[in-house]
Amino acid sequence: MDFVIGGLAGAGATVFTNPIDVVKTRLQLQGELQPKDQQVVRYRGMLHAIFVIGRTDGLLALQKGLAPALVLGFTMNSVRLGLYHISEVRGWTTTDTGEVSISKAVFWSSVSGIVSGVVGNPVSVLKTRIQASSHPSIAVGRQHRYKGMFDGMSKIYSSEGFKGYFAGVNAACTRLAVGSAAQLTTFSKVKQELEARGIGKDPVTRALLASFVSSIFVVMLETPFDVVNTRIYNQGTAASGGLLYTGVFDALCKIYKTEGLHGLYKGLGPLYIRITPHTTLSLVIWDMLNLYMSDKSS
Repeated sequence: MDFVIGGLAGAGATVFTNPIDVVKTRLQLQGELQPKDQQVVRYRGMLHAIFVIGRTDGLLALQKGLAPALVLGFTMNSVRLGLYHISEVRGWTTTDTGEVSISKAVFWSSVSGIVSGVVGNPVSVLKTRIQASSHPSIAVGRQHRYKGMFDGMSKIYSSEGFKGYFAGVNAACTRLAVGSAAQLTTFSKVKQELEARGIGKDPVTRALLASFVSSIFVVMLETPFDVVNTRIYNQGTAASGGLLYTGVFDALCKIYKTEGLHGLYKGLGPLYIRITPHTTLSLVIWDMLNLYMSDKSS
């Protein structure tokens, strides 16, 4: 049940945040490995990107990749939140006095993030490529043409083999280890502090406040790895034009060298706007479902 609750929380939040994820993906691919003064700007920011995508490809294009995103939201979060909740229940994240241990929480949230990254990688690759696909006049990054989720999975296998489903898995695991550690550790610690200080009249309020604080930490630490993750997912095979990146470190170095620090923080705005409601919705839903199931079993 821990895994089902985590999956439902993640999938429920995805429906509302997928359009921002589409915008974030496009902004992160824009001007790939080009000096800032030589980049062709298709999207001048989040709001402009929403307008351009809606005008050129239609409003439904803002929900591109929703099917794999929902599968990803369920599978990845069922594993990530489920494993972390089990570690909480068994006391693996707390000290002998019952307080949240930062080091233990970081360890178990990182482990849950890494495992979820491996499990969710195939649909994450597909989601990113579908979200990047657009009309040539507003295209950024390499374009992969898939008719849908199953067609995409089939084409990835036929052109890249089974390993194609795990393109960028190292980048994904790095991102999720960092992101999960920041998100779940901060959420658990802040929620406990709020309860101890009597701030927040009920569990929902405390969960909302804790998730908001958590999202700030996540976006600042995760953005460079999220940019790398998006780029590696979307590059495809060497046959599609040569590999742009050979791994996480290579991507970080190349992006910083050609695009500067700005390049590593591309899509920061939409990533924050996506992460904040997604973190809030998923963690509050997760927390409330866990409380409900706990009350029901007692």
